[in-house]
Amino acid sequence: MAQANSLCDAQALLTALDLDLFTTLAAGPADLESLRAALGLHGRGMADWLGLLVHTGMLEREQDRYRNSRVADIYLVRGRPSYTGDVLRRRMFPALSALTESLRTGEPHGSDEFTDTVHRLDVVRQFANQMDFITDSLAGPLIDAYADWGRHRTVLDVGGCRGGVLTRVLRAHPHLTGRVFDLPMMAPLCAEQAAAHGLRARMSFHPGDFFADPLPGADVVIIGHTLVNWPPERRGFLLRALFESVNPGGVLLVYDRMLTGAVDETERHNLRVSLSMLVMTRGGSGYPLDELRAHAAAAGFTAVTHQPLGEYDTLAVCHRAAG
Repeated sequence: MAQANSLCDAQALLTALDLDLFTTLAAGPADLESLRAALGLHGRGMADWLGLLVHTGMLEREQDRYRNSRVADIYLVRGRPSYTGDVLRRRMFPALSALTESLRTGEPHGSDEFTDTVHRLDVVRQFANQMDFITDSLAGPLIDAYADWGRHRTVLDVGGCRGGVLTRVLRAHPHLTGRVFDLPMMAPLCAEQAAAHGLRARMSFHPGDFFADPLPGADVVIIGHTLVNWPPERRGFLLRALFESVNPGGVLLVYDRMLTGAVDETERHNLRVSLSMLVMTRGGSGYPLDELRAHAAAAGFTAVTHQPLGEYDTLAVCHRAAG
């Protein structure tokens, strides 16, 4: 029954997105009758639906009035720069509903909507918002976890989107300069990010496809939540390309939702991520640390150390010899 309850939680959120509940509440708290009229609903079951959204952290309730939670107000209000609701509605929820077919065929659900619509800046921005939401809580722990920033001068974030993580690194260590390597459509968003944080002189964007184009060199190369998008053989290819990008004596920092085989809440969460890769990517999957170690050794890295990062991630530090 717990699994069925989780499905109900997800459906309650999807319905809220379909009805633009969070956008309606962005104008201010409202009682049940006001919401019923604004959303054009019958009323039956509505108190239960809103109550469930309170219990899942999407809404807050004070006496008889409901308001958006902080997370919902930032990410689920249509028209906000940080809005990610359409990514959930159009991509994630439909893909997960096709899990049975993906298990039968090994193929993802439908087309790659992001790739199909990269000419639309609004779609690119929503994707970047979603990535920021996922990585924002990891940037601080990543900066703290690696102790040797002081001996480096340059940083490259591969697949770094608009530069959310790199921004935090550069602000924490003013002696560093950095570049984001990502597909060309991310360039205007990265420029906005650099300008917004006063980093125009220290943060730049290098457009390219990491399967087709050489990576720029840097003392510290970061890749996070990217290897999981690809099958093992392509992860191996990327580790070789990343090795060539790391300057001698430098390091590669890999953070991802790596699988351990443990029976615990972290593994449960990361198995969900791995299944999401099944239905949303061509060949992507979760992977264990041992696979990363093997790819790193084959690429030429001399040592790999690791530690937990945040609630669910693992940080692996791959060292390239100085000679």
